[in-house]
Amino acid sequence: MWRFLTAQAVEQAAEAPAGEAAPQSALGGMLPMLVIFFAIMYFLMIRPQQKRERERREMLASVERGDAVITTGGVCGTVVNLSEDRVILRVDDNVTMEFLRAAIAKVERKNTGK
Repeated sequence: MWRFLTAQAVEQAAEAPAGEAAPQSALGGMLPMLVIFFAIMYFLMIRPQQKRERERREMLASVERGDAVITTGGVCGTVVNLSEDRVILRVDDNVTMEFLRAAIAKVERKNTGK
């Protein structure tokens, strides 16, 4: 009888760590996949967006008087005056409009000297 009880205790002890090892190995198997997934997301989505945003900030900072620009609303004009956050565009003779600097979508032609 003692052998029977000892054998059962040994079997139960052997099964317990095996049951605990399965969830750890599943997590261990998922972790590299999650790391790879986030690395792919970073290089395909986040990094290119950061690069475009950096280029846009540089473009807005480089706007000068005399540059021909297009706003996000489609208004074409020439920069007449600048402030830190605003731009005044000449859209026609004796017609100027004030825009936020962030409203500039594209610089068509840079000022080529004075």
